[in-house]
Amino acid sequence: MARVALVTGGTRGIGAAISLALRTQGRIVVANYAGNDLAAEAFQQEHGIRVAKFDVSKMDACVEGIARIVEDVGPIEILVNNAGITRDGTLGRMNRDMWDAVIDTNLGSCYNLCKLTFEGMRERKFGRVVNVGSINGQAGQYGQVNYAAAKSGIHGFTKALAQEGARYGITVNAIAPGYVDTEMVRAVPGEVLRKIVAKIPVGRLGHAEDIARGVAFLTADEADFVTGSTLSINGGQHMY
Repeated sequence: MARVALVTGGTRGIGAAISLALRTQGRIVVANYAGNDLAAEAFQQEHGIRVAKFDVSKMDACVEGIARIVEDVGPIEILVNNAGITRDGTLGRMNRDMWDAVIDTNLGSCYNLCKLTFEGMRERKFGRVVNVGSINGQAGQYGQVNYAAAKSGIHGFTKALAQEGARYGITVNAIAPGYVDTEMVRAVPGEVLRKIVAKIPVGRLGHAEDIARGVAFLTADEADFVTGSTLSINGGQHMY
């Protein structure tokens, strides 16, 4: 029987590529999204992948969202925590709302969704969790103390939870993407973008599919000896 995979932030950008890669693997994929109904509807119609709208930063919303998914398609055995936002600014210009929004969405969502799915994985003796971190969680980035803290926290969260799941057939890994050619990165001024690419040894931005292939590997049934790892996919920009 096909395994059910939930991809948060799964209808656009990197998340959409991950959803498609897992569907190609034969998974029953549910792509979560927060608010862009038009994009989600277009994604569902084009690819035939079920979508689920709920705010991953809110535990009550996650409880309801997970319950609907389990009722409609079955227990979640593969979880990809990809949802993330930015609220950039230097510390002097960053208010508490900017801090809380990023921490709650990027890191808090990992707690919420793992909390709600981990016990079921343990009972079934199988689970695959992939948390999407960032090169900026490894190396830091000017003007992103909130984002860097959240993504760095994801890497630590992953290593700790991997130890809890290992004996139950659950692997927990992270991926740390570098700069990927997404809508957000394309909005960066051209001169700044050229400087970023100049620091990437392979000489290009990443593609969403580069990240998706890493997720597909880590969530494969056969990837049961890889856990607690962070897979850096950044073109050699940061070798960590």
